[in-house]
Amino acid sequence: MSSPCGRVRRVGLFGGTHGNELSGVLLVRHWQRDGAEIQRAGVEVKPFLTNPRAVERCTRYIDCDLNRVFDPQSLGRPVVEDIPYEVRRAQEINHIFGPKGSDDAYDLIFDLHNTTSNMGGTIILENSRDDFTIQMVHYIKNALAPEPCPVLLIEHPSLKYATTRSVAKHPVGKYQT
Repeated sequence: MSSPCGRVRRVGLFGGTHGNELSGVLLVRHWQRDGAEIQRAGVEVKPFLTNPRAVERCTRYIDCDLNRVFDPQSLGRPVVEDIPYEVRRAQEINHIFGPKGSDDAYDLIFDLHNTTSNMGGTIILENSRDDFTIQMVHYIKNALAPEPCPVLLIEHPSLKYATTRSVAKHPVGKYQT
């Protein structure tokens, strides 16, 4: 695969950003045991359980929503004893898959979620000007046809997203009912 910024060499597959959304958790655990189906020549694919404490308790989060703390203030916060668990985890994830906004960040992160909304399998994008993700979504939609695969664009001209997937150069969310 190539993208406007070069080849896609590193892909993160996230599950468990919200500990009570188990589809992504089950997939990540499966891929951690046997990753043969996700491995591709020339591409590092890393399945990753993002919020293990929340998953263990089967709750959305422990102290605060992990999918809201990838902002510069939280990522730059000093590590002290009373730092919220998810803020510390965001810093760890940013260290492993980022740093956010850098050339060293992972090329692509798929963040797998569940919802009780009647959305079916929906892909969430944050940037309509990201040619790579637009082309990738087109490929996915064609591969799944005739099954529907809605795409939700949550782009805002002045909002900087603080989601787990925003660490990557190309962030993609996948929601399943």
